[in-house]
Amino acid sequence: MTQPGDSRAAASRAEHVESGVELAYAGFDTFLKSGPTAVEAAGGADAAVLGVPYDGAVSNRPGARFGPRAVRRASGWLAYLSGYKGGLTNVRTEQQVSFSALDIVDCGDVPVFPMDRERTADSIAAHVATVTARGTMPVVIGGDHYCTYPAFQGFAAASDHSRIGLVQIDAHSDTVDGSAAFGEHFHGSTTHHIAQTAYTDFDHIAQVGLRGYESPDFFEFADENGLSVYTMRDVERRGVRPVIEDAVTAAAADTDAVYVTFDIDAVDPAAAPGTGTPEPGGLTASQALAVMDVLGAHDAVGAADLMEVAPTHDPTGNTARLAAYLLVTLLERQFAEADGN
Repeated sequence: MTQPGDSRAAASRAEHVESGVELAYAGFDTFLKSGPTAVEAAGGADAAVLGVPYDGAVSNRPGARFGPRAVRRASGWLAYLSGYKGGLTNVRTEQQVSFSALDIVDCGDVPVFPMDRERTADSIAAHVATVTARGTMPVVIGGDHYCTYPAFQGFAAASDHSRIGLVQIDAHSDTVDGSAAFGEHFHGSTTHHIAQTAYTDFDHIAQVGLRGYESPDFFEFADENGLSVYTMRDVERRGVRPVIEDAVTAAAADTDAVYVTFDIDAVDPAAAPGTGTPEPGGLTASQALAVMDVLGAHDAVGAADLMEVAPTHDPTGNTARLAAYLLVTLLERQFAEADGN
């Protein structure tokens, strides 16, 4: 039996048609206000977002466990603008963007086990693999950078690719094979472990934005192992676009796909202070957006992640906001530009 008031909500929405535009700070916090979807139902979408609220492998400041929620919330502004204006022009790229053409789903957060790194890694790999097996591009929001290792494994194992390149945008190389304090598995060892998998090696890994301090023989190590390294000095001397174009070309050579991992500490902490291991002298926000613009236009890119956003270290919210814009830039370039360029 219908009770008085049962249809008032529907009647209100019908009377106020503008109520269909959801404000950036209203509703559920999904990426770009996309529909919550189980990983098993992600097939057919262009991309599926997975959050990994885990920072149990950091060596400095924790807080990246709160990254997925903050980045999702920040992305709501772009979803609001698109819904309100019925499409957008990206003034930076001078391209028309139709987010309605971007079929993206949000599969929520991967189950993590804060005191059990191995179980967490298995969970990450399984969920990324499930999305990948359905022909959908996985987009992972971390979480500390160790999470990239199992995410890469999940993508590689479930795809049809036998060889996968890696483009790593980062302040640090993450090539440490072990630490007296943190052992063999922590966020400083991610790239080392990825290079040991059956799917890639250092010859197919390109790193952009490195600065700060590495081991005394780092450049000799890179030369001997074929690791393509583009430091911040290279970016400053040559410009960011030529550098990232060379990096993705190197990673894509003789591979079937490229996995992109963006550690937010690649960006200068003046623009993105909310991260665990900030290093002065990094990418500007403009350079970081240019990186994602170039990568999004490359047809070899098959998976991506954005890691190490620690919003508790940035009360302004600028770090999470930039992270959201970075992911959206890559996705719109791949799937949502109205002219398809």
